[in-house]
Amino acid sequence: MLRRTALAASALLAAGALLLTACSGGSTEAPTATGEPDPDASAIIRLVLEPDNLDIRQTAGAALDQILVDNIYQGLVARTPEQEIVPALASDWTVSPDGLTYEFTLREGVTFHDGQALTPQDVVWSLTTRRDTTTWSDSSRLANVSSIGAEGQTITLTLAAPDSTLLWNLTGRAGLVFKEGDTVDYKTAANGTGPFILDDWREGASITFVRNDAYWGEPAQVAEVVLDYIPDNQAALNAALAGEVDVVTGFDANLKDKIEADGAFELVLGKSTDKGTLAFNQTSGPLADKRVRQAIRQAIDHEAFIEAAASGETLYGPIPELDPGYEDLSDVAPYDPEAAKALLKGAGAEDLTLTLTIPSFYSTSIPIAQILVSDLNEVGITLEVESVDFPTWINDVYVNKDYELSYVLHTEARDFENWANPDYYFTYDNPEVQRLYAESVAATDEAEAADLLAQAARIVSEDAAADWLANGASVVAVGTNIAGMPSTNVNARLNLAELSKSDG
Repeated sequence: MLRRTALAASALLAAGALLLTACSGGSTEAPTATGEPDPDASAIIRLVLEPDNLDIRQTAGAALDQILVDNIYQGLVARTPEQEIVPALASDWTVSPDGLTYEFTLREGVTFHDGQALTPQDVVWSLTTRRDTTTWSDSSRLANVSSIGAEGQTITLTLAAPDSTLLWNLTGRAGLVFKEGDTVDYKTAANGTGPFILDDWREGASITFVRNDAYWGEPAQVAEVVLDYIPDNQAALNAALAGEVDVVTGFDANLKDKIEADGAFELVLGKSTDKGTLAFNQTSGPLADKRVRQAIRQAIDHEAFIEAAASGETLYGPIPELDPGYEDLSDVAPYDPEAAKALLKGAGAEDLTLTLTIPSFYSTSIPIAQILVSDLNEVGITLEVESVDFPTWINDVYVNKDYELSYVLHTEARDFENWANPDYYFTYDNPEVQRLYAESVAATDEAEAADLLAQAARIVSEDAAADWLANGASVVAVGTNIAGMPSTNVNARLNLAELSKSDG
């Protein structure tokens, strides 16, 4: 699917309720259970998007990253929900001053779920195969790595040029470590080093993990986790009220009063990197005119999406608050219908008719298309809505770029690179942005890299390259007998190692 856009399945991921962000109040903390944690407990978590298969090496889509990374598969380094890079299979690492050499100390005593020992050669093989196999997701993330070797427990990566994104990329698919020569059927089974072992997959219903008692780190706090796939929010609410699930992710914040009614659940709003993106095809027609694109942006009342979702934050540029390079860009396109009308008149684009292509799985509880139709109608733009199934969206919009306006939720963190790629479906091509992004990647100082990203992001916003309707929130209903449930960026990654369940 769409790497670094995780978009697709990602978009799907937020399905049930478009977690458009905007929130009254920002994040809230998950409740802390007061009872004694039960190490033999089974925790049941509602998720929205089920993967088609489990091969995280070659099958794209955020549904796999969400459940398999951290829980089943690991890399040398990992990331926290707040996007901090932390040790995983490597106990520590160093980076040379010139940014060209990375040395990782591999932990000893780590075993795969089938009992085989993790060796330095497994790491070298995994990273080398990822880099050299184009059919493996994110292989290009390691293209700048010229050599990968091991001496004792030290893994050394040598780069052809500095790459400020390397460590981050190693926290994702590009850095996952597999057993060399493994014969597991990755589409239906798994063999990782994480705190949980894949126990069962009932396709169309649920995936079950059990605790890995041979785990190298702190053992999981529950004996079993059942990931229960319930796409519909009302059905998920009914399951929660019936005591059939302990946690509901991807929830609709508008249902807060209902799920909290009997005191068994608390609704938690966390930050995320979800970006509700309204793409403009700028290759021809009226949207090739910046004035028309700017008019559309200023015709849209972004606060309306926040109010409709009852969660999230407004967003006026391509970088959300959790990512490096974030800047409040609300000054670039303030809500001003009269200014929008003037821009359209100046562009000779009055009484304009445009088509919005939107995947059909987006929830009607948050009326994205309806709000856009109403807002644009106020400035003289007739918006025709074409709701399509996701494969059609992938083919027509993502692959063939056959669209005028399109909406999808991009959940991937640190995906600014798409704005520096003129071949991406956004159709945005600005050499200055491409230069700034390249300089950011080449920077050896984190602050400098972030500053360059911020400069590039402002240009993207000022060019009206797209509109960002909202920065979605992670909306999670957590049972009051549950502790350690992540509440930040859960659409992208759901590390369940610290989840515990008590009797009260």
